[in-house]
Amino acid sequence: MGKKSIWIIVILMSTALIGLSIIQFVWIKWSIDLSERNFNDKVLIAISRTKDKIQADVKDPSIITYANRSKEKFISEEQLNLRSKKYSGTSDWERQSFDLTMGSKYGSLGYSSSLDQIDNKKLDDYIKHALDEQGIRLDYDYGIFSSKLNSFLIINGNHAVSIGDSPVSNVESNKSLYKSDYQTPLFENGDKVSGYLKVYFPDKGQYLINSVLKNILSSILFTGLILFCFVYTINVIVRQKKVSEMKNDFINNMTHEFKTPIATISLASDSILNSNIIGSKEKIKRFLGIIKQENKRMLSQVEKVLQMAVLDQKDFTLNKTVVNMIEVVNRAATHTRLLVESREGIVRTHIRSDNSNVMADHTHLSNLVHNLLDNAYKYSPEKPEIDVTLEDIAKGVKITVKDNGIGMTAENKKNIFDKFYRVHTGNLHDVKGFGLGLSYVKAIVDAHGGTISVQSELGKGSSFMVFLPKESNRKGN
Repeated sequence: MGKKSIWIIVILMSTALIGLSIIQFVWIKWSIDLSERNFNDKVLIAISRTKDKIQADVKDPSIITYANRSKEKFISEEQLNLRSKKYSGTSDWERQSFDLTMGSKYGSLGYSSSLDQIDNKKLDDYIKHALDEQGIRLDYDYGIFSSKLNSFLIINGNHAVSIGDSPVSNVESNKSLYKSDYQTPLFENGDKVSGYLKVYFPDKGQYLINSVLKNILSSILFTGLILFCFVYTINVIVRQKKVSEMKNDFINNMTHEFKTPIATISLASDSILNSNIIGSKEKIKRFLGIIKQENKRMLSQVEKVLQMAVLDQKDFTLNKTVVNMIEVVNRAATHTRLLVESREGIVRTHIRSDNSNVMADHTHLSNLVHNLLDNAYKYSPEKPEIDVTLEDIAKGVKITVKDNGIGMTAENKKNIFDKFYRVHTGNLHDVKGFGLGLSYVKAIVDAHGGTISVQSELGKGSSFMVFLPKESNRKGN
């Protein structure tokens, strides 16, 4: 799959996810709005039923009472009866005259409307029962608001206005209740309304969210799963594309690596069969030596591929013995030194270990050090400078291979231990190999319970640090 195709998939999937998220958001908002409408309908039904019960309790809304504001007590039933008789068949002016007379006799008297006849305890029971019938079990505030006084008479079962010298307004201190949409008029007479029953729910917002919370969480969960699968799929596609490119590069390099010795062997064989050569033992011996050398080279390359196949299957067994790492490092350095000196380079060893023995597989550890030195040699300039350091650290030994080679970018460092991956030198792969050496090193280090890291800067060389424990407890070892 090409890069263009991957980008098209990313754009299409991203568009689909954004569209799905918008639809989910609109759907959730619609659900909350629907839940709020249902809630509003239930509350209005509840307060309407409460209103009917309140007004049914007040049998004669026309009865008024007088209260002495200074002493805060009501006039007797005798005066009330007298007033009722006086009111019978009289004009409004005569009624007002009577009220003024009563007022001068009993002090500063006030008018008490039908709202004053509401029983606080019954009101609380009515509201609670009506809300329960509608399935609403939220904390709430309620109040009886007087249109004439522009103040609450009752708030949450308590009288809110005193009958003293100066009534107390409760609108400012109860703004939420005053502005509540849940209200119903009480004791209507034409265009005049004595007051209102108001109800307010402080936790309404949380209630509405909780009502659709399962839907919200489900939406987030499944959208998250889709997003995770999308990201994972794109990541797999990108990785597979990279692996495919590296495999193609590996096949090209392997073809080249095998083609050269095969061609050399074929040429040497033809030369031996030549009538001018077949009679010369020295020439035959030389050509046979070439054939043997090229055959050995081919076997070495095949062995590397087979080793990686075995390591990938995780079914290999380490033949652990006591390995002297000083001997392993010195032998590998001696072998690499011959190659390096042919390019006027130098290999330096720094042994800082008194007890370098580790329990490990001797063959694999030897290959490990050889691969690190071979990598340093291949990626170094005309005069390589390679330093190999062996030192004791806590519970193990540390091997450091440092070179003055081409170095690596941050991107190279992330992929350097991947199978088939090779660092480009310029725009060409002018360094021979299959890209299996460092991958093999990483697999062997892991198998021995060790760690490997790299420090590198482009153009300034690289340093590979390997830690190997003296006692490995890895499974299957």
